[in-house]
Amino acid sequence: MTEAILHATKGNPVPENHIAGYFTGHKNKKLRYAIFRSGQSIARGTIVLVHGRNECIEKYFETINDLTARGFWVATFDTRGQGGSERLLKKAHAGYVRRFSDYQKDISLFLEQVVLPDTRLPFFMLAHSTGGLAALAMAPSLSNRIDRMVLSAPFITLSGQSMPGWFIRTVATALTLTGLGGVQLGKDQRERSFDDNPLTSDPDRFARNVAIGTQHPELFIGAPTARWLFEVLKTMPRVTRQDHLTNVTVPTLLLAPMRDRLTPYAAQEELSRNFRAAQLIPITGARHEVLLERDVYRDQALAAIDAFFAPGE
Repeated sequence: MTEAILHATKGNPVPENHIAGYFTGHKNKKLRYAIFRSGQSIARGTIVLVHGRNECIEKYFETINDLTARGFWVATFDTRGQGGSERLLKKAHAGYVRRFSDYQKDISLFLEQVVLPDTRLPFFMLAHSTGGLAALAMAPSLSNRIDRMVLSAPFITLSGQSMPGWFIRTVATALTLTGLGGVQLGKDQRERSFDDNPLTSDPDRFARNVAIGTQHPELFIGAPTARWLFEVLKTMPRVTRQDHLTNVTVPTLLLAPMRDRLTPYAAQEELSRNFRAAQLIPITGARHEVLLERDVYRDQALAAIDAFFAPGE
């Protein structure tokens, strides 16, 4: 049954010792999830892995293997509207969300319905990009549920786009407020080439992700909609304000790739200055997807995660 839910591709096998299925997210959306158990007899805890935009469980098979080899269980799910989870519009390839808080409510339900009853304490959270923005948004409410949190290149500002940020914000707002929030904005990046891509400098890992999309195009989506951009751009300034960050008490590690064009290092450094519960780890030379980067960068990120989630060991 699980083989039909998770998809292996060449060079990217499904990690062993797992269960996979679906849980009911906010507003009864069907969301695909998986739990991967460590082979070690005594687990060091469970890492709740929260994806970025247009990601899926399959992209993280290698990272999941690395984490389970270190003694952690990993619990993860595909964000609503992407991966193997239920789509939100008739245009299945459109990147859409009705409310950004829907992402946060899905994470809460995942913790309640899957992580708490079916995995091992203590609980940690590892969230990338848009997932990092969602984790940061709900962080004040996580203090009694998550022991520690790592945010990998959290999507806290809009950068690296072909149009100015103010223009994107204006267009997204106008379309959303006039009932055209389902209109897609920007280029479809599913056909992006390796040359000058902002995600990773590792050609093999880039090619592996392309192969997943080629063999299983149903897992990926195209350009974001006006509504998605409107919701994200509304959330960014709210969660980076001092009054929000002061209410975050979960010890947090910020993994900041220094060649990140999507979430510039300067923005992550500024976030860390106002974020008393957080410490910043710069990764010199890495691009946005540090867990899919070359080993010289990726190994630094994995070592930092391992040490942060198991202090004193």
